Amino acid sequence: MKNKTTMLTRGALLLGVSAFLYAGAFAQEAPKLTDPEIAHIAVTANQIDVNYAGIAKATSKNKDVLHFAETMERDHGGTIKQAEALAKKLNVTPKDNAMSKSLMEGAAKETKALKALKGAAFDKAYIDNEVAYHKAVLDAIKTALIPQTQNSELKGLLEAVLPVVETHLGHAEMIQKKFAAK
Repeated sequence: MKNKTTMLTRGALLLGVSAFLYAGAFAQEAPKLTDPEIAHIAVTANQIDVNYAGIAKATSKNKDVLHFAETMERDHGGTIKQAEALAKKLNVTPKDNAMSKSLMEGAAKETKALKALKGAAFDKAYIDNEVAYHKAVLDAIKTALIPQTQNSELKGLLEAVLPVVETHLGHAEMIQKKFAAK
């Protein structure tokens, strides 16, 4: 029963994060994001995935999960460095906002749920979360962040990140299918 409850909670959290990310793109009354807010969302989303990777590296024994977590740590860590360097170059201070706060709140709950799991249950939950998270982030980049970005260099960074996020999603889905086949 506990595992089923954990999965339902996780699904609700992911839907909540996804719904919030999508709200910026589809709701007429959604606030317009500024470039400093978009920069903060980008850094926050990447840091969350670096943090999830750290949990996976400390918890999992599965070679596919560990390899994926190392990739997340390396790629998302690199994107954070690029975003921070660009913000410094442009003299832009990333600004906290409702979307970045929502991401952090969802991540805190997901982190707690992941840390409560071990073994195969952890591996499945981590990969399921990565699939859902990358789908939501990918959609937010395409439908909210890129369209609202005013600075061409920031927009270029977001556009350059798209194929990387798509590759991460494909990799996570491949691992997810392996787990489903067991």
